[in-house]
Amino acid sequence: MADDMGAAKERKILVVVDESEESMNALSWCLKNVLVSTSSSTDTLILLYVKPPRVVYSALDGTCRTANSRHFTTLQSLISLYLFDCVIEKAKRMCREQFQDVKVETMIKHGDPRDFICQIVEKLHVDMLVMGSHGYGVIKRAFLGSVSNHCAQNVKCPILIVKRPKSASGSK
Repeated sequence: MADDMGAAKERKILVVVDESEESMNALSWCLKNVLVSTSSSTDTLILLYVKPPRVVYSALDGTCRTANSRHFTTLQSLISLYLFDCVIEKAKRMCREQFQDVKVETMIKHGDPRDFICQIVEKLHVDMLVMGSHGYGVIKRAFLGSVSNHCAQNVKCPILIVKRPKSASGSK
């Protein structure tokens, strides 16, 4: 993109990443096809990881729940932090391998991915949203919901939904 004077306009490209193969495929596609490989590139790539809310199950017997619940929550928090770090580091490594001088920012949020992705796009005035598609059929999408469909209906910037490569389509 260029402005009226011909100077390159800084673009903010938000890429949603998680531990799925689909999100890493979307990031890879974005790096190969969206970012411009020039030394004067002013694009900023924002990697967003949204941790969905934890499902809470009620216990039938609350007597043992308080002590075990505290330890379980602590252990789960540590595992989550490790998982986030691994996903973000893998994504940053992919960016550095493709473009050594690309500006990369990272964000980790907790909550419903549908809501947070739309909020971040609006708050940061993102120029493009890139996300992977899990390729769920009608039945699975009805029960699980489609984050990419929700975002496509609600964000005000262009959205690029990257489908799984054909070779991976038959694996699920």
